[in-house]
Amino acid sequence: MSNIVYEMPYSHQYDLSTPLLYVTKSMYENDWHSLNHSHHFTELLYITRGKGSVFILDKEITVRAKDLIIINSYVEHTEKSSIDDPLEYIALGIQGVFFSLSTDQDTPIPYYRYKDTDGEYLFYLKKLVEEVQNQKKNYAVIAQSLLDILLIKVLRRNTLKVEKTENQKLSKDIAEIKKYIENSFREEINLDSLARMSHINKYYLAHSFKSIIGISPIEYLISIRIKESKMLLKTTSYPISDISTIAGFSSQSFFSQSFRRMTNMTPSAYRKSKANS
Repeated sequence: MSNIVYEMPYSHQYDLSTPLLYVTKSMYENDWHSLNHSHHFTELLYITRGKGSVFILDKEITVRAKDLIIINSYVEHTEKSSIDDPLEYIALGIQGVFFSLSTDQDTPIPYYRYKDTDGEYLFYLKKLVEEVQNQKKNYAVIAQSLLDILLIKVLRRNTLKVEKTENQKLSKDIAEIKKYIENSFREEINLDSLARMSHINKYYLAHSFKSIIGISPIEYLISIRIKESKMLLKTTSYPISDISTIAGFSSQSFFSQSFRRMTNMTPSAYRKSKANS
């Protein structure tokens, strides 16, 4: 595998709206062994030659020359090349942004694909690669500007929108999601609904919540529901089926499974132990 990586210096002299972390040129050779991986940043892949597949989550996406693939942060993916028509691509790592569909629902997506039919995207990518290869004066600034132009060209289609994920704002957003779960745990909540409410990509949200809080949003939701059910088991004579519903569980069987997993006791055994204490 031929893989040339150009890491980008960061200068506080410039306000880079979408910091470019690196530029990579990759070409399939016999030693290409790509494994499932993810990044804490968004990645853009542009297929310059050949054909193959990009595996994103559980989906295989067939790719060929002039395909531009945008993969949001914390989304597992890998690449596989055709042997007869080897894959070549340019990859860009972009810090602090994620993409979502420009619809009324602001739908988060793990990836998106564009077809560069007229080669316009490739023009800017070639200029960008040329700058980082030659590294003339202020090349990083020019490369950053070329990236900004490329993104604007992509966003002109009005299919996607791009949003920042600054650390300070992200911590505040995660705190608000945590508070929402604590106040609304009886309601139907899942990762998709949390993503819609917060306008954060659901894969980025799940990783960031776990990084900041220590467990995933859904595990935190279940822990709050278990805490409520324990209080009801100790202080009321409600049937376990009613307690399951009051605490927000979709079924009594799921409630019992979750309760036992978190306490090593069944709800009935827990109630009995508290009655005897």
